[in-house]
Amino acid sequence: MGNSFGTIFRVTTWGESHGRAIGAVIDGCPSLVPLDETDIQPDLDRRAPGQSHLVTQRKESDTVQILSGVFEGKTLGTPISLLIPNEDQRSGDYREVELKYRPSHADYTYDAKYGIRDWRGGGRTSARETAARVAAGAVARKVLVRAYGVEVVAWVSAVHTHQVECDPGTVTRELVDQTPVRCPDLGVAAEMISAIEQARKNGDSLGGVVNCVIRGCPPGWGQPVFDRLEADLARAMMSLPATKGFEIGSGFGGTVLTGLAHNDPFYMDGARVRTRTNRSGGVQGGITNGEDVLFRVAFKPTATVMREQETVTRTLEDSTIAGRGRHDPCVLPRAVALVEAMASLVLVDHALRHEATRPRHPEESGYSVPPQHWGAVSDDDGARHGL
Repeated sequence: MGNSFGTIFRVTTWGESHGRAIGAVIDGCPSLVPLDETDIQPDLDRRAPGQSHLVTQRKESDTVQILSGVFEGKTLGTPISLLIPNEDQRSGDYREVELKYRPSHADYTYDAKYGIRDWRGGGRTSARETAARVAAGAVARKVLVRAYGVEVVAWVSAVHTHQVECDPGTVTRELVDQTPVRCPDLGVAAEMISAIEQARKNGDSLGGVVNCVIRGCPPGWGQPVFDRLEADLARAMMSLPATKGFEIGSGFGGTVLTGLAHNDPFYMDGARVRTRTNRSGGVQGGITNGEDVLFRVAFKPTATVMREQETVTRTLEDSTIAGRGRHDPCVLPRAVALVEAMASLVLVDHALRHEATRPRHPEESGYSVPPQHWGAVSDDDGARHGL
């Protein structure tokens, strides 16, 4: 319950922060998708701890193993099982957490719900769980690129009070990854890095915002009423640790505009219907309109800080607690991979749902690239999408 995501392309993650391993099971992945560990590992490396001085120094290689669902380099259409061993646990750093609740963590709420919790590293509530999502998201992204030509790119647009405005049409993964904070503007990135380093020295933490653009979505993806595309994107993003807000298109800023100012006028671009502006964020009535899908996700400051704070014990006594061990002073640099992964999972699920429900002529495959040619996409095109 609560550990699975998706309708047709369905992912279940499993494992705890300090257990032997974490992983994911993907059901509903189409067959004939070229896939091996090298398609997944680059995304995991972007999320991995210890990748720079800005994040937790826990040393995990996050080396993924494909246990099932792939034969002779291609998916079988059967469940794909992914395993990521845990290699660098220091459970002793959490002994105090066994007895005391950390402020703004899930220690108290898990005890209230289950009457038991794995206090080592936060157990199932740890951001360590997101490695399994990123692995599954890499598989989803492979399908999106190969079958539909869809590209997902996220970047850090704000850390604390340091913000940047970027043209979503020009941001690439290469630009995002040129700094450890994953901000495509080098000047603002330097300010963000300095702020994170200062927060770490002060035993404090910072929050911020991740922006995301999805390019190449055809019109028609999404479902009516309860399963609107933006509703599923919001659910996906708000399921990530430390998230506190979601906006699509104009978001809250659109509330200060009039209808005339906010509407996106249509026009014909050859044989294609386009909009002159994109305040809708590429989604209207819960369904994609063919424009870029644009959204933002707000992340709170990391809950673990290295300063004394008030708390209570499991025996309901007032006490204090200070953070111990290795933690992110800011989750934003690693959150970019999480946002891309969850967006990819939502998109591939809606793509497959669209193909399953839309009537087609027998000669139509429904794919931009027929499955029998998925392995023939050029190396240049694959490299552009990080594949």
